[in-house]
Amino acid sequence: MKVNVAIAEDNARLAELLQARLAAFDEIKVTIVASNGSALIQQLHRNPHVDVVIMDIHMPVMDGIAATQEVNARWPQIKVIMFTVFDDEENLFAAILAGATGYLMKDESAAHIQAAIHEAMDGGAPMSPAMARKALALVRSGRPRVQAGDEAALTARETEILEHLSKGLSYDQIAGNLFISNGTVRKHIENIYRKLQVTNKVEAVQKAQKRGLV
Repeated sequence: MKVNVAIAEDNARLAELLQARLAAFDEIKVTIVASNGSALIQQLHRNPHVDVVIMDIHMPVMDGIAATQEVNARWPQIKVIMFTVFDDEENLFAAILAGATGYLMKDESAAHIQAAIHEAMDGGAPMSPAMARKALALVRSGRPRVQAGDEAALTARETEILEHLSKGLSYDQIAGNLFISNGTVRKHIENIYRKLQVTNKVEAVQKAQKRGLV
């Protein structure tokens, strides 16, 4: 039996790559590819016969969190798996509240993505290992544990981007190196500024170097 999958991803290159990876599995059929949450909702109105949505978080027009809320409200039978570079508790918490079934990082293997789709279809909640641990922490606390200004709360991706900034790379160069969109890089950097309590990349790099973060 075919599993009909929709992909919501604003980076066309990543969307094509994900579609190609899923095409390797005979039982999975990608029926919708949308560049943002609003486009996904419009296509689901025309073709609601989707079993699983692979959802990016930060997209223009309508982001993945808002789109997940819409999907959950209108088509509760559809499973939504967040597929993102954001490994922080804030986005995880928001995704869970929005009704996401699972939460995967974009560096997961094709086999892991396939397994996650089947797990979601079987009623499970597939998550990358690191996110599963954070989800448990959220269940215990009932809220995100990340505090503003806490440099220790920088995620692995945020630290990686700080390292790129420290080498003088531009936003476009960082996006190209990490296979993410320019907008995603900017969102990460906004989070870095907030957590480090700085206002520009020079201050961020200097503070990170002083604290031994990069």
